[in-house]
Amino acid sequence: MIYKTELKENWKELKGKLKQKFAVLIDNDLLFEEGKREELLERLQIKLGKTKEEVKKLIESL
Repeated sequence: MIYKTELKENWKELKGKLKQKFAVLIDNDLLFEEGKREELLERLQIKLGKTKEEVKKLIESL
């Protein structure tokens, strides 16, 4: 599982990879704010039509 600090430190790179893989994602979908990791995961879950666990695994695989 990606820890909060890892996600924060690597977010620019992960954000770019997610945008390449899923053209439907826009910058607002990928906003990462301190302390709002769960909100980010929920936005991605809704936009991509995946479960929270699927989204977490997707991010970890990038």
